[in-house]
Amino acid sequence: MRALLQRVLEAKVIVDGQVTGEIQQGLLVFLGLGKDDQFEKGKKLIDKILKYRIFDDEQGKMGWNLTQAQGGLLLVSQFTLMAQTQKGLRPDFGPAMPPDAANVLYEQLVDYAKSQFEQVQTGIFAADMKVHLINDGPVTFQLEVE
Repeated sequence: MRALLQRVLEAKVIVDGQVTGEIQQGLLVFLGLGKDDQFEKGKKLIDKILKYRIFDDEQGKMGWNLTQAQGGLLLVSQFTLMAQTQKGLRPDFGPAMPPDAANVLYEQLVDYAKSQFEQVQTGIFAADMKVHLINDGPVTFQLEVE
């Protein structure tokens, strides 16, 4: 399971011309699910995302988490994060969780995130999404949990 976090001034997801999720300042998180990933691992990752201190505090240091920064969370499923890219000139998506199982786990993780944090928006699983963002910094981190 991998998460790519981008600190944003604003972000939104558009599917078929309609906005499905939109935040102002906060985190845009692309979430990739692997074959062996399970809900407990996902809970740890969501907890880490919510507590990860990448927002400027009063001293201008990365000392605040999402709650302290009063930001929003936009979760977007992205199986391409699980691709193996070390060999060849074409990504290998073999490590990604099959779509049906990934959809179930993704929805469970979205529900968990919403139970832990008020301001959660999403894209639509497996849709052709257009993601618009203004990266703040730029600040981008990749997180994984064991």
